[in-house]
Amino acid sequence: QVQLVESGGGLVQAGDSLRLSCAASGRTFSSYTMGWFRQAPGKEREFVAAIRWSGSLRYYADSVRGRFTISRDNAKNTVYLQMNSLKPEDTAVYYCAASSFGGGDPRASSAYDYWGQGTQVTVSS
Repeated sequence: QVQLVESGGGLVQAGDSLRLSCAASGRTFSSYTMGWFRQAPGKEREFVAAIRWSGSLRYYADSVRGRFTISRDNAKNTVYLQMNSLKPEDTAVYYCAASSFGGGDPRASSAYDYWGQGTQVTVSS
């Protein structure tokens, strides 16, 4: 079993930055693909970013590419999402996810078998 705990959300103004963290339990964290998804009120959950186990492959949604950066520290069992130039449309609950089987499209929620509880990010205009 893997437990994921997100932190770092909050209320910020447009143009500000936030860094989300996701701490994972489990000794095999370094082998997992990790992802961030978000869900805004009344909308479906959508992919934000993902990173393969080695950190060499990263994926981003078009809406955040160039503004958000995903990274991981396998020694700390933690994945990060640095969010810069935040916009009101980035307002959502952000979820961390882990994929233990490695394969599949990292942009698809179906590729992940563990999820965190979510952290709220609110960007005011």
